[in-house]
Amino acid sequence: MNILSLVVKEILHRKFSFILGVVATLIATASIIGSVVLLRTHDLRTASILQVKEAELEERMDKLQDDTRKSMLKLGFNLVILPEDQNLADWYANDYSAKYMPESYADRLAESDIVYVRHILPSLQQKIRWPERNRTIILVGTRGEVPNLHLSPKKPMVQPVPAGTVILGHELHRSMNIQVGDRIKIMGKPFTVKTGYSERGNKDDITAWIDLKEAQELLGRPGQINAILALECLCTENALPAIRKEVAAILPGTQVIERESRAVARAEARTQVAEEAQTTLKKEQQGREILRGERERMASVLVPVVFLACALWIALMGFGNVRSRREEIGILRAMGVSSKRIFLLFIWKHISIGVLGGILGFIAGSAVGLLIPGREANISIDFFSPLTFWLKMAALAVVGASLLAVIAGWIPAMIASGQDPAEVLREE
Repeated sequence: MNILSLVVKEILHRKFSFILGVVATLIATASIIGSVVLLRTHDLRTASILQVKEAELEERMDKLQDDTRKSMLKLGFNLVILPEDQNLADWYANDYSAKYMPESYADRLAESDIVYVRHILPSLQQKIRWPERNRTIILVGTRGEVPNLHLSPKKPMVQPVPAGTVILGHELHRSMNIQVGDRIKIMGKPFTVKTGYSERGNKDDITAWIDLKEAQELLGRPGQINAILALECLCTENALPAIRKEVAAILPGTQVIERESRAVARAEARTQVAEEAQTTLKKEQQGREILRGERERMASVLVPVVFLACALWIALMGFGNVRSRREEIGILRAMGVSSKRIFLLFIWKHISIGVLGGILGFIAGSAVGLLIPGREANISIDFFSPLTFWLKMAALAVVGASLLAVIAGWIPAMIASGQDPAEVLREE
């Protein structure tokens, strides 16, 4: 009878002892594999959670950026480019410049590769006496926005005033009962009223808008403007110095002022939200790292204890098995079975325990490691990739469990193979 048939008969004859050994190696293997898989699963979940939150943050920031852009468009132009020699105190008092610059400056700015400025609008503005109506008004000459040639086209914030027409502020058309389509004269030049604005509650209510070239003709300023209105596309606290530097390089002899502080406030609010989101992301990452550290410390204590307990369990079972089988071993030895075959019988039995326990322990440990962390909503993880990881874990489980069983059963097997059959049979 060969050794393998003896091992099979031994296992079938003592099923309960074999099952207990398998359970012991299963628990030891599952504790190791479960810990490794648990930490790996935690890392995968952490990476996925952070990736999702980063995507959410990016989407949120894109929305805030778009909302800020739309808000700034509603607020209107928030940059004014003026001649360098214009006294700002006078400009703030009158809200228009008494100094002038070439109209071509607007085209030069639009043709440049300036980064921060969009929606460039040249204008000529002056407070005048409207002789035909005996009223003081603000006359604004404007043309269409000058497109940035190096950028994708944007919808203009204001539409040009067609030549020969005029747009009147609320107070002007209301107080003088001027209707759309009426023919009026301004400084002797006839205009058709294109439209009248609703009440705005500022100087626009006493403003008349006409074509830029017609305003230059009426005011005696051909080819000249006294302001370029623009929109700061990235309105942040530190953008203005960069804008001034860019504009100065393109348009010498000019200065840039910023208005509409509400746009700045919105941009600062956007920045604050971004900082808070980044802080939240870092806290999430730190929390996951702390949780991983706790699990790692728990595994470093629990796994060795379980492993040693299972090894002791297998060893004690081996000693008990050898003790209860003294008579059987003595008979086998008396029949001519060598001590080597007796030793191999016990060792192969322990190898069988280790292999089966390792396979079952790998399955149980993997399941525990995958299920313990839980499942977060909207988190998709490929737990089973790469395949090489699971092949390594399976090999580790089978080889490790077999070594554990063999080492724990080595001494009992040595004792069994070293017994003197004559002495055993005499005692029995």
